[in-house]
Amino acid sequence: MSALPGSAPLPNPTSEPEPPWVTLPTDEELVLKVIPMPRDCNQNGDIFGGWVMAQVDLAGAVIPARYAGGRMATVAVNEFIFKQPVRVGDILSFFSKLVRIGRTSITVKVEVYAERFRAQGKYIKVTEALVTYVALDEQGRPRPVPGNSP
Repeated sequence: MSALPGSAPLPNPTSEPEPPWVTLPTDEELVLKVIPMPRDCNQNGDIFGGWVMAQVDLAGAVIPARYAGGRMATVAVNEFIFKQPVRVGDILSFFSKLVRIGRTSITVKVEVYAERFRAQGKYIKVTEALVTYVALDEQGRPRPVPGNSP
């Protein structure tokens, strides 16, 4: 395939561009590491977005569990951005930090970084999310987060 006269050459469809390698955050806590497996992917070898979302929900709950003082549940996914595909064999690192503690809820930011199987030691940001959890009583109703009631 060639470009039209006076235009830039066409990209080679068989070569993949260099990913935007990044450094891991130092102001967030590593709360989960996991490697997606073939059962978690589609026919192209990309991991299902729903699988990634489930892992983010688990990772996001780690910090709120320290404050909730008991039962809690995911009440909102305020933002969820898929930046790059996740592939079988990637080593995923989930980092989280506290964003806000409300009267009954706790919001955290979760960022997911992948070490590609063939580029270990180099990281690419694949997903970020803002997730809110609510503290629940024994009947499943919202209750104040300990130490944070009016």
